[in-house]
Amino acid sequence: MRTKFILAAIAASLTTVAVAAPAEARINQRQTKQQQRIDTGIANGSLNAREVNRLQRQQGHISAYEARSRADGNGLSRAERLRIEAMQDRASANIYRQKHDRQRGE
Repeated sequence: MRTKFILAAIAASLTTVAVAAPAEARINQRQTKQQQRIDTGIANGSLNAREVNRLQRQQGHISAYEARSRADGNGLSRAERLRIEAMQDRASANIYRQKHDRQRGE
């Protein structure tokens, strides 16, 4: 009986790690994609220097929050992942808005 309980606990913990890993990888992939969108805006002139600085600072805030959340050694909790994803949603909308506001880079 005790062995079954231990095996069930191990299986549950491995499942939790397996579910969390793709979510955390998705956060990193999204950060990379958003940085590429900013870089594209710089290259094609759709973002000016002030917009770039503001967007880069926002990306830095997201990265800093993610690093602080991971610092406890337990990875990201569900609430932390949801907060990061909400921050990324706002950043994505800001990138779109700034790239399409007809202000041109120098």
